Amino acid sequence: MPEKKIYNILMYSHDTYGLGHIRRSMAIAGHLSGEEVNILILTGSPIAGRFSFPEQVDFVRIPGMIKKTNDEYHSLSIRIDPSQALNIRKNIIIATARAFRPDLFIVDKEPLGLKREVLPTLKWLRKSLPDTKTVLGLRDVLDEATVVQQDWAAKDVYRYLEQLYDEIWVYGNREIYDPIMEYKIPSSLEAKIRFTGYIPRKQWSQKVDRKIRKRYRILDEDTFILVTAGGGGDGCELLDHYLSMHDFFPTSLPFKSLMITGPFMPKSSREKIKKRAQQYGIKSLPFHPQMEQLISAADLVISMGGYNTICEILSQHTPSLIIPRETPRKEQLIRAERLTNQGLMDYIPWKEVSAQILREKIFTILKQSSGYQERMAQFKLSGLDTMRNRVEHFRTS
Repeated sequence: MPEKKIYNILMYSHDTYGLGHIRRSMAIAGHLSGEEVNILILTGSPIAGRFSFPEQVDFVRIPGMIKKTNDEYHSLSIRIDPSQALNIRKNIIIATARAFRPDLFIVDKEPLGLKREVLPTLKWLRKSLPDTKTVLGLRDVLDEATVVQQDWAAKDVYRYLEQLYDEIWVYGNREIYDPIMEYKIPSSLEAKIRFTGYIPRKQWSQKVDRKIRKRYRILDEDTFILVTAGGGGDGCELLDHYLSMHDFFPTSLPFKSLMITGPFMPKSSREKIKKRAQQYGIKSLPFHPQMEQLISAADLVISMGGYNTICEILSQHTPSLIIPRETPRKEQLIRAERLTNQGLMDYIPWKEVSAQILREKIFTILKQSSGYQERMAQFKLSGLDTMRNRVEHFRTS
């Protein structure tokens, strides 16, 4: 009996900062992997090694870059010129593709990669491995429509989508946000677009919830609020708002709280947050590898509303309050508005946050928690199933 061919999937995640790209890539890889499927993730994340990777999933670390402005990037760790770092990344990406010879190449968010670093690999695959399928994976919202339109026009992205990609996967629901309309994607590309739905995460049992609550000394009758700043690079103000609410109402907040500052928050800021939090018996951690477990155990989550945190919240059916940042892009604000309109969560605009409003919103959401839970339970997260179906289609066609 002939041996079955192993199907190789190569994923690119530029990871200039934060946790979002690597966490999304890992969620997808964990679901698509199997005995006959190898997955290799190209990532610039400096903390990729702190996650547990499933069997037959591995990663290649490319030098990290950090965004200074919309067009300026610096090396994250090693002290070399940015152009040198980009050349190293570009060479590793194409060398990996040549050695791994993927059957499917999935590019996360950036159609051409950071500073066009994936473009040579896409062109090589078209020329040398024409049977390899190429897919661009886009989160539900990228930014304001006009910003994306201008950026893609300047980079000639629409032409490259036509020439170099077989499909475009949108990790969201068209009825909530339609990038075809918002980003003026040409009709010639519409046939390539698949709306996968949002990407679910593993759901956890009540036994795990009780274990988590016990670990952090939270009783069954306690109200547990989880405050997470994502990667933490721009999350200090969110945590400051939460602690300022405690400053303003030092005796009338019947909550048990846990704060996750994020591994990219500057150490000095983390220490200040930790010291302030201790005054109110609030524990703070820089990082937790299983955020979905904490979210599942919580009665309410407060976050800025990045894509992955939202997917984890929806998966665990935990009521949430979003305080979305509005710079350098409005992605989180747009997402919060659209999902609030669906009755799945609530939000406070960044510039309107105060101790009084924050307290009022928290109490209101907690009173209405069963309604939020029911609506989230009815909201279908089809992302991984849709992607698996597409991969099976590629393998058999």
